[in-house]
Amino acid sequence: MTPYVDMHCDTLMQAWLKHKKDIDHFPKAMVDVERLEQGNSLAQFFAVFMPPVTLKKYMGPFFPKDDVYIDKLLKIFETTMQEHSDTIAPCRTYSELESNRSAKRISAILTLEDGRAVDSKMEKLDDYFNRGIRLISLTWNQPNCFGNPNSSDPELMQKGLTEFGKDAVKHMQELGMLVDVSHLSDGGFNDVAELCSGPFVASHSNCRALSFHSRNMTDDMIRTLASHGGVMGVNFGPQFLTDDPKSKESTIPLIAAQLRHMIDVGGVEWAV
Repeated sequence: MTPYVDMHCDTLMQAWLKHKKDIDHFPKAMVDVERLEQGNSLAQFFAVFMPPVTLKKYMGPFFPKDDVYIDKLLKIFETTMQEHSDTIAPCRTYSELESNRSAKRISAILTLEDGRAVDSKMEKLDDYFNRGIRLISLTWNQPNCFGNPNSSDPELMQKGLTEFGKDAVKHMQELGMLVDVSHLSDGGFNDVAELCSGPFVASHSNCRALSFHSRNMTDDMIRTLASHGGVMGVNFGPQFLTDDPKSKESTIPLIAAQLRHMIDVGGVEWAV
């Protein structure tokens, strides 16, 4: 079975909500260690997803502050790595990925989804990097200190990064932290493309030519991403696979069509 890389899952948040200490066997989650091993995963990106305000309001005083919440998810990640060190290991560099691969261990890569937790403080980027986070999805679905998210409003969709966001993207490149444009506005994407001298990524976005969703990428955006040496991770959500708003199914033919379009437009430079 060919090994693969998955650039996004929300399992850490799911584990925290279910009061789990690790993610060994978690069949109702997006992924777990057992299924990653069965599927011959080469690397799994684990998102520290910052829950929306609506969830925080629903949970009321039981919902921790952002920094406390991040600590809790990182603890679940660390416990998983410790208790299943023969199967999965943290990955912070390419050399660690190769070392894990040689040892037949899955590489686990930490990410932050929604840069709001950075809170316009550059020192927080340094702290997150030192704690192992190697990718930040700059926005989720609300504006934050980095810039503006995707939107069905054309005017809002053209709004880009804030001044802090531009400086932060430059600093992320200096650190060696991946810039992720999934969830970002088109204007934000253009700013990232102009600022980044090296690769950036779209961790879970599809093709707008096949599914006209503001989260998906146009062919021009895919070509721009490819010209920077970047990569896309296909999104399995049905709303990102088809133009049918009533669709509730993610089928293999729909996913394959997205992958084929990505390849046709952006090309393939490397395969595991």
